[in-house]
Amino acid sequence: MSFWVWLKNISWRTFYAFVPHFAFADDGFAEKHLETNAYKLYLTMDKRDRAHACEVAKAVLKELIPSKNLLTAAFLHDLGKTEGRYNALERILVHLYCPSDLPKQPKLKGFKGIWQRRLHHAYYGAEKIRVAGLPEEVALIVEHHHKAGTYPEADALKRIEDRF
Repeated sequence: MSFWVWLKNISWRTFYAFVPHFAFADDGFAEKHLETNAYKLYLTMDKRDRAHACEVAKAVLKELIPSKNLLTAAFLHDLGKTEGRYNALERILVHLYCPSDLPKQPKLKGFKGIWQRRLHHAYYGAEKIRVAGLPEEVALIVEHHHKAGTYPEADALKRIEDRF
């Protein structure tokens, strides 16, 4: 990712962290492309994360010929962040620094819990997808979207997500 793309992304994320009202989550677009159970999961996400998910899903549709599972994963790839809400400062700080040695379980409280959620959100999201009875492939794409080379459709999703 170029410096300018990174700067644009961090600027918008910072703005939306403080003013989530201006984030545009195209829920109608999501509803059109998701089955009922997937759409219900999508709606549990923070508005800012839904807006990001819609941008990613639109790019997936534009740039790839995605399977239904990949498109669903594009909408739900940050579902694991719904374990709790971030306030503006937490949302910014967790992107600036996050230790890499926190376990997935047990779930922690305070800043360690926020870091843990950031670090393992792909795993937590995949678990929610499995519990909801969505296809295992959707769960695998979400679970691996931050692990390069582990799952081909997850790699495609990550390449697109990195731009937003």
